[in-house]
Amino acid sequence: MRCPGPRAGFFERTDRVSEEDFQARKSHTTCEVPHVDLFSKPRPSEPKSLSVTQLLRRMKNLLEVQIGETWVEGEISNMRKQASGHWYFSLKDEGAQISCAMFNAKRREGAEALVDGAKVRVFAEASVYEARGQLQIIVQKAERAGAGDLQARFEALKRKLHAEGLFDADRKKPVPPFPKTIGLVTSGSGAALQDILNVLARRAPWVQPVLFPVRVQGRGAELEIAQAIEKMGRPEAFGYPRCDVLIVGRGGGSIEDLWNFNEEVVARAIAACPIPVISAVGHEIDFTIADFVADLRAPTPSAAAELAVADGAELSARLAQIRRRMTRTARERLAGAQLAVEALKRGALQRDGEKLLRESVMRVDSARGQLSHGTKLSLERLAVRLGELRARHKACHPARILERRMDAVAGLRRRLERTGRDIPVQRAERLDRLRGLLRALGPESAFQRGFSITLAADGKIVTSAAALKPGEMMRTKFADGETTSIVTPR
Repeated sequence: MRCPGPRAGFFERTDRVSEEDFQARKSHTTCEVPHVDLFSKPRPSEPKSLSVTQLLRRMKNLLEVQIGETWVEGEISNMRKQASGHWYFSLKDEGAQISCAMFNAKRREGAEALVDGAKVRVFAEASVYEARGQLQIIVQKAERAGAGDLQARFEALKRKLHAEGLFDADRKKPVPPFPKTIGLVTSGSGAALQDILNVLARRAPWVQPVLFPVRVQGRGAELEIAQAIEKMGRPEAFGYPRCDVLIVGRGGGSIEDLWNFNEEVVARAIAACPIPVISAVGHEIDFTIADFVADLRAPTPSAAAELAVADGAELSARLAQIRRRMTRTARERLAGAQLAVEALKRGALQRDGEKLLRESVMRVDSARGQLSHGTKLSLERLAVRLGELRARHKACHPARILERRMDAVAGLRRRLERTGRDIPVQRAERLDRLRGLLRALGPESAFQRGFSITLAADGKIVTSAAALKPGEMMRTKFADGETTSIVTPR
C-alpha cells in the first residue's frame, strides 16, 4: 500500500524528471503497512466547528465573490436617513425583500430617486452585515424605474376620493375645544396607546378615554378599523359611551405596515363618521389616505392627544391670571365708586338733593318736547309723501295706462286711414304731371312740330353729318313712320 501524497496517494512521471529520479521518489513514497484491526468499530473523529464570525465571514466572502456587484430592481420601503449621511432602506418585490445601505448617499448618483414607494434600479454589491448576521446589499448608485405598485395605488385612490370631495375643507368638522370623552381606535398593546394615555393623563386627567382595540397591521385589519369607527360613530346602537372626538391611528412603520390606513373602506368610514376624527398614523413624515379624509391630521399619536385636549396646567394658569385681573379691576372700580360717593356727600347732595336733579329734569323735559315736535314733523312729511305716492300710483294705474295707450292707438289708426287716402291721390297727381312733361319733352312732341330723328346703321342717333360715311345706310324716323336712305358724297 502507498502512503497518501499530495496527488491522491500516487506520483505520476513527467518529462521534467529522469527515470532514476522517478524511481527514487517512488521508493521513498512506499512504506510498510501498519497493523490494522478490520473488525473493531472505527473511533469517531471530532468534527471541526466554526465560530459564528468565521461562518459569517465565509458567507460574506462567498457572496462578494460569487455575486459581486449587480443591478437589482424593486420597490423602496422603510427609508431611514441618518444624520451621518448614510441611508438605510428595504428593497422589495412581490415575493421577498432585502435590506440596503447607501453610504454618503447625497454624493451618490441617483440618490434623489430613493423615496418610499418608488420603484428603482440600484447597482449594488451583495454582502453580509456581520454584527447582526443580516444579508444586505451596499448600493453604489440608483435610478428610477417607475412608481411602485403601492405608491400607484395610493395616488389612484387619492385622486378618486379628492374628485368625490372627501378632502374638501368645508366638510371637515371642528374638534371640540374641551372634550370630556375621547375614543381611541388603535392597537390595545401598541406603544401608540401608551403615548396617548400618558399625554391625556398629563394634560387633561379629567378626560375619560374609551378604547376600541383593533389590529392595525396585517390582512383584514382595515375592516376592523372601519367597523370600529362606524360603531363609535353610533355608540347607542352598540352600548358604547358617546365620545366627543375619535383618535384613529398607530405608531410608525414602513409603508406596508401603514397600508391598512390607505384602504378605501377606512377612508369612507372616517368620512361618514358623525364624530370629529383625528388621524394619528405613523411619524410626522408619514402620510396616509386617512390623514387627508380626517377632520384633523396629527403628525404622531402623542401629538394627536395634545391636539385633542387643552393643557390643564396652562388652563389653570390662565384662570388664575383672569381671577387676579378680575379681582384687581373690581377693587379699582369699587374704590373709584367709593370716592365718587364721598365727593357727592361733600357736595350738593349733602345740602339739597332736589337741586342736584333739577337740571337733569329740565333736560328730560326739553328732550320730551323735541321728541314730540320731531315726531309730528316726521308724521306730516310721511303724510305728504304718502299723498304723492298715491297720486303717482293713480297715474300709473294699469287702467290709466291702458286708456292712454288706447288713445294713442286710435290716433295712429286715424293717421293711417288719412295717409291711406292721401297717398294714392298724391301719386296720381304726380303721375299726371310726369305724363304731361313726357309729352312736352319727349320725341312725339318733336315729331308733331316737324322734326325727325336720323339713326345710323348701328341704331345710334346721328348728331353730326361728319359721323356719316358715303355708302353707309341710315334711317330717318318721322311722326307717322320712317325711311331708309344711303349716304352719297357731296
